[in-house]
Amino acid sequence: MLTKVPLLNRLDPFLVGILVTVGVAALLPADGVVLSGFSWASKIAIGLLFFLYGAKLSTSEAVEGLKHWRLHVAILVTTFVVFPVLGIAAKLLVPWFLNDPLYLGVLYLCVLPSTVQSAIALVSVARGNIPGAIVSASASSLLGIVLTPLLVAALMTSQGVTMSAGAVIDIVVMLLVPFVAGQVARRWIGTWIKEHSSPLKIVDRGSIMLVVYVAFSRGMNEGIWSSISIPRLLALVVTCCVLLAIVLAITWYMAPRLGFDAEDRATILFCGSTKSLATGLPMATVLFAGQPIGLIVLPLMLFHQLQLLVCAAIAGRLAKRAPEVPVAV
Repeated sequence: MLTKVPLLNRLDPFLVGILVTVGVAALLPADGVVLSGFSWASKIAIGLLFFLYGAKLSTSEAVEGLKHWRLHVAILVTTFVVFPVLGIAAKLLVPWFLNDPLYLGVLYLCVLPSTVQSAIALVSVARGNIPGAIVSASASSLLGIVLTPLLVAALMTSQGVTMSAGAVIDIVVMLLVPFVAGQVARRWIGTWIKEHSSPLKIVDRGSIMLVVYVAFSRGMNEGIWSSISIPRLLALVVTCCVLLAIVLAITWYMAPRLGFDAEDRATILFCGSTKSLATGLPMATVLFAGQPIGLIVLPLMLFHQLQLLVCAAIAGRLAKRAPEVPVAV
């Protein structure tokens, strides 16, 4: 039997933690040397997070999942083609619905890779193709280290975003190098990490909340929150809801027409429609240096919470419809 997944709780502690972190940053923002120290700590924490991602990825599961290449192509096309096209179309919402920084955040959200752990957990709950989800989500995350900066350079130059080769190198050092190191170290520490997966969630979630605190502290120090009104914030929520609904509809109805079965359909649904907060936040600190980072990552944070709540509800419904299949643990 499948065990309960924390994502299915109505009040997920991680989401509550992010909201609390934003509140702390609003009331007690870090500044000066303290902010610099938190920034370095967040980079180290993110590096450790991706090291653990690499150490967790089973080579045997990856090899098994790679056999289903059509599944991975469908998910990657949704993530890096369909989403960016929708992001470009959202330009029609400026300036009457969204302002420029919020639109920049929506477009940035659309070029990010899929989330890893959340997508796999959702596919597991929905009794989808778990090996395929592991490979697709991991491949999306790794390709995103290269593709996301390229898409930012291609689509956001007209929005005032400039990107240097140094920014790409920083992203590779911060994300890809630790992941590869984790894969190399897996043969020695893989079993230990699997046995201590619950305590290690502190690193996973703590690193993300640290990046959130740094980003929103900078926003408070720069006074950027005075530029967003309640109507604009509500407009952003509506935009994120519509974006998620469109992608969920596309992935759900596209899959059977491309010949995928029910298990693969669930995998495409959750791996294709989710976006990675763990990758998006640290990338934003590098790609948008000098920009209003707090406002730019706000759409990602809202979308992340929406995708977890909505997709968890959908996964629960799919689990009830799917045949009961024991899962080995």
